[in-house]
Amino acid sequence: MEAAAQFDFELKIACPKDYMPSKKVIAWAKKKKADIEILHDAKDAAANADCIMTDKWISMGDKGNLSKKRKAFKSFQVNKKLMKVAKKDAIFMHDLPAQRGEEVSAEVIDGKQSVVWQQAENRLHCQKGIIEWCLKGK
Repeated sequence: MEAAAQFDFELKIACPKDYMPSKKVIAWAKKKKADIEILHDAKDAAANADCIMTDKWISMGDKGNLSKKRKAFKSFQVNKKLMKVAKKDAIFMHDLPAQRGEEVSAEVIDGKQSVVWQQAENRLHCQKGIIEWCLKGK
């Protein structure tokens, strides 16, 4: 959400009503006049999208009712059907590691629209640059 405000691009977020972004971040984005829309239907958010990105539904160390969370997010899985509502040349991104069959189907993450490995490589180079910057003290 912060990137959409900073770099002025349209961002549609699809999430269950019980798992909304924090009110503080939403208020900040509105103050910055970010072009952000929060939807509760994955197909509505993916319609005509250039890029579809997802994240893990359950993070390491998550406590609580995990089956409730899986059930809430089930209709938000990125699969072939969802990718078809995006632009024909849309890309798929995930910050990895991914749970195939949970937040993304194997056919999408391993498919031709997926750029997850290029994304991971780019992140590696950025992290190396940050380490160098920290070590040089600049």
